[in-house]
Amino acid sequence: MSELRRRIWPRHRGPRRRRRLTLAVLPTMLTLGNGVCGMASIAVAVSVNLPWEDDQKLFIAGCLIFIGMLFDALDGSAARMTNQSSQFGAELDSLCDAITFGAAPAVILWRFSDVFPHRLSWAIGVVFTLCVLIRLARFNVETEEDDPHEGFEGLPSPAAAGTIASFVISVPHLHSLTTNGYGERIQDLANTALTVFQYAVPLMTLTLAYLMVSRFRYPHVVQQWLRGRKAPHQIGQALFVIGGVFLFNELALPLALCFYAFSGPVRHLAVRLGVTKADASSPTLVTDPEPPPTES
Repeated sequence: MSELRRRIWPRHRGPRRRRRLTLAVLPTMLTLGNGVCGMASIAVAVSVNLPWEDDQKLFIAGCLIFIGMLFDALDGSAARMTNQSSQFGAELDSLCDAITFGAAPAVILWRFSDVFPHRLSWAIGVVFTLCVLIRLARFNVETEEDDPHEGFEGLPSPAAAGTIASFVISVPHLHSLTTNGYGERIQDLANTALTVFQYAVPLMTLTLAYLMVSRFRYPHVVQQWLRGRKAPHQIGQALFVIGGVFLFNELALPLALCFYAFSGPVRHLAVRLGVTKADASSPTLVTDPEPPPTES
C-alpha cells in the first residue's frame, strides 16, 4: 500500500533547478544598443514635444537607424572575435533588428510620405515590417553555426532599412538647395527631387520588402572588406564611393544603398542574358539544383 501511495503521490523534491544563462557582456550591450536606437528612432519620428521641424525629426530618426546598423555590425564581430557566439545572442539580435530595421522604417515612412491614402501607406509599412520578420526568421533557421558570413540570400534587413532612412536624411540638404543662395536650375532640380521622393519612397519600400524575402544573393560588404587582399579595381570603387560622399554629401547615401539593394536582380538578369558570368561571390539568384539524370 505504501509503495502504491508513493507512486500515486510522489514525494515533493523541491523546484527544478533551471539552467543558468551566462551573457557575453560586450556583444549583448552592442545588441541592446541596436534596439535602443530603434526605439529612439520611433520616438523621435512621432514626437510632438520636440522643438524641431518634421524634416529635422525624420533626419534624426534616420540617423539613429544608421547608428543601429553600426551596433548590428559590431555585435556579431565582437561575439566571433571573443568566441562568445551563442543562440541567445542570435535570438536577441533578431529581436532588436525587428525593432530597428522593421518597425522604425515603417513609422518613418508613415511620417514622411503623405501623397498616398493613409490606408495604402499603412499597408505598405505593415508589409515591409512583416517581410523583415520573415527575413530574420528564415535567416535564423537556415544559417549554420559555422557559416562564414560572406553573403546573404535575400536583401539584408539593415540594408533595406538604411535605404529608406537615407532618403529622409537627404531631405534637409535638398531643402537647403531650394534657397536663393543657389542657381535657379539647382533650385528646380531640388524641388523636383523632393516631389519625386514623396512618390518613390513608398513604392521603393514595397520593392525592398520583396527583395528581402527573395533568393537573390548579396555579398556581406563588411566581411569582404575586412578579410584578405583586394584587387585594384575594388580599391578604386571604394575611393569612388568615398569621393561621392564628400562631393554629394547626404545625396550619396541613397545612390549607394539603392545600388546595393538592386544589384541582386540586376546581376541575375545580366547572368541570364549572358552578359556576365556567375561566380560564388556574385549576387545571383539561388535556385534549386537540377535533378540527377534518370537511367533510360
